[in-house]
Amino acid sequence: MWLGRIFLMLAVVLGLSACGGSKFRTYDGPEVTSIQVHKSARKMYLLHNDEVLQTYDIALGRVPEGHKQFEGDGKTPEGTYWIDRRNPRSEFHLSIGISYPNEADRAYASSMGKPPGGDIFIHGHTGTKNPRTGKKNRGDWTEGCIAVKDREMEEIYAMVRNGTIIHILP
Repeated sequence: MWLGRIFLMLAVVLGLSACGGSKFRTYDGPEVTSIQVHKSARKMYLLHNDEVLQTYDIALGRVPEGHKQFEGDGKTPEGTYWIDRRNPRSEFHLSIGISYPNEADRAYASSMGKPPGGDIFIHGHTGTKNPRTGKKNRGDWTEGCIAVKDREMEEIYAMVRNGTIIHILP
């Protein structure tokens, strides 16, 4: 009887450890030299030079068409930026920051008397509950960020380094 309990406890412990618990992965493949986001196709590509390493389905800002111009417009920026920061404690699982706004974005918003906004990230939580609203995320739902599934974000977080160029296309 006690042997059966020990076996059962051992099976539970091994089963739980096999689930992996860490959201921090390692990556030792080819360097990600750039990221391309194709907003109209809802796709993001991680590239090593001209070779596509990974492809992801994405969600965008709640107003997906057009370039982000002002804080609160719900649009995802368009243009060339770079990855400029990492947030391992993101409320959206993990996130990597995009360098929006650039000088031109700030100048345009200023000329219109509005702030350009900021805090644009690639982050997790597609298809799960939004920690801010408690509602299930469907379709385009962010305030201008690019969202992927949590497990995909773990992979992206491991693969992409600060300084990586990101091209966000209409």
